[in-house]
Amino acid sequence: MRRRRWSVLGAVACVLAASGCGAGFWSAESATEGATEGEGWTVLVYSIADTDLEPFLLGDLAELAEVESGEDLQIAALVDRAADYSDEEFLDVGDWVGAKYLSLGEGSAEELDDLGDVDTGDPAELAEFLERGIADHPAERYALVISDHGASWPGVGGDEGSGMSTLTLEELREGIADGLDAAGVEKLDLLGFDACLMATYETASTLAPVADRMIASQELEPGHGWDYGAFEVAADDPDVDVDTLGTAIIDGFAAQADEEGTGADITLSMIDLDRVPAIDAAVEEFSEVLSERAADVAPVVGRERAQVLSFGRDPDPSVDTHMADLGLLAAEIGEDAPGVAGEAEAVISALADAVTYQVTGPAAGGASGLSIYFPPTEDLLDTDYASVESAQAWGDFLGSYFDAGAAIPEESRPTFVDGDVAVSFDDYGLALEAAFDAAAEENVIWASIGYGEIGEDGSVTFYGEEQADVSEDGSGLVVGSYDLTTMTISDGIDTSYAYLTVTWGDDDAGVATIDVPLAYFEPGEEEYRDVTLTISFDPETGEVLNETYYSYTAAGTYGELTADPEGLIVPKLLVVSPDGIASWEPASDVGLYADLPDLEYDFVALPSGTALYAELLVEDFGGNTDSVAVEVTVP
Repeated sequence: MRRRRWSVLGAVACVLAASGCGAGFWSAESATEGATEGEGWTVLVYSIADTDLEPFLLGDLAELAEVESGEDLQIAALVDRAADYSDEEFLDVGDWVGAKYLSLGEGSAEELDDLGDVDTGDPAELAEFLERGIADHPAERYALVISDHGASWPGVGGDEGSGMSTLTLEELREGIADGLDAAGVEKLDLLGFDACLMATYETASTLAPVADRMIASQELEPGHGWDYGAFEVAADDPDVDVDTLGTAIIDGFAAQADEEGTGADITLSMIDLDRVPAIDAAVEEFSEVLSERAADVAPVVGRERAQVLSFGRDPDPSVDTHMADLGLLAAEIGEDAPGVAGEAEAVISALADAVTYQVTGPAAGGASGLSIYFPPTEDLLDTDYASVESAQAWGDFLGSYFDAGAAIPEESRPTFVDGDVAVSFDDYGLALEAAFDAAAEENVIWASIGYGEIGEDGSVTFYGEEQADVSEDGSGLVVGSYDLTTMTISDGIDTSYAYLTVTWGDDDAGVATIDVPLAYFEPGEEEYRDVTLTISFDPETGEVLNETYYSYTAAGTYGELTADPEGLIVPKLLVVSPDGIASWEPASDVGLYADLPDLEYDFVALPSGTALYAELLVEDFGGNTDSVAVEVTVP
């Protein structure tokens, strides 16, 4: 069995494909002037399974098919399958490529229509599915679940059979609104996203007009997704209200995550969309006062942004989603910047009213239920964010924040004094101490210790980064420590170093998280997909609580990685050239077979005598940095 060798990693273009016009695959006979009045619930599932998540989504649909549907609970699904990811036969329908319109329940599936090649990233297709699904399955209450990769404010999807076509937030609103209007229905009772990262302020604000409740996750979702058996409560009681059904869905997701061993960092929240206008008003006022006072509050905002709970993290900032918890961010800013405390409290209060139920794993403890986009520096800002209508005020604040960072005077930017570093070794490992000019103290938001080795060409290959401590006594002292271990990943044949960052959670939660940047190559392919291995563990015992490989698709969306065991996983390391240019490079020229369950990782102590490069770095809210480094020998 041959293995390809890689000298460089190619770049993946992450561009959202623009959706086209409706394909018009639905029969004209499905048109209706209004939905026939029915009883109970109809659940409509828009399953964008023309992606690598197909095996997971088929499992979800099989769960849903086991629900005791009938007159009081009807279930319909549009299921768009790919050619390459699964040949599994689905219940009575078998295997297929393209989209089918199905009726599910009582352990079976009935094919209502073979739709052929469908662009699930086209809002017209979503609209027509809603129109036909409601006409064919009239009920008193309607739920729509959209399942696939998610990306927070950029939307959902990545239909691989249609050029990685996605549904933006505006297209989601358009498609749902047009479908409901054609069906004669005012609103959905429940809109659910069984997808990563969709519990955002931007999503809730954009989609508030089309549904009463929304269920979504702030964090990346494990591949098993929801437990669709939770819809049984609607079969048992056709009069069940949306809040009871939503609570059952969230509780079912949490229980299934515990069974699957993925419960450490899950999130799922139910949002009362009728209360989102109050969040809109609060976020707008909060944004405006932050913009007006940006020059004064930017240091506080920057420090809190650097520390706040965030979602979809990756050590490579070009892969990180830059989504921050809205409630926690507002709370911390309000506490440290009294001049905006009232506006911050209004955001917190509005969120608390709107988030009616939620579950969080210990690694996401304290999550408020909705996140918001906040890249730490302007060079990381996605300019498409300006097109999100619901985020105009927040976008204006981001501009003011970045302007304030650019205006930091040279003399107030971080500079280490004389480059002096105190080096010591103890039972824990290596400790570095250095001081930066106190004139920059107010603006500094972050400090870290990085470690690696120097190459023959003078470049530095880093193996990891951890947060360092900054003294609060005005001395500018920075203290960082490193335990002198490196992470390795092995497929049983070859072993590779891996880069990691560590996020220490709340002390009460007892959970920390390691994020590891990787590249995944499909067999025979030379372009790779960015992957993040996320490992949650107990920092006291070292016990691993869960580990999941999440991929970043060419459509800019996220989901659990489905890997071909014959593909290759290549850890990425941060390399800084002698002229200071940073890039992510392969850890070795030999990849590891992507049989994910069999990949093993370890933390190996550096041998005595190892030549080690270590540096302390400080950064201000404008993205200005300074570092001081030493070369030491491991005792």
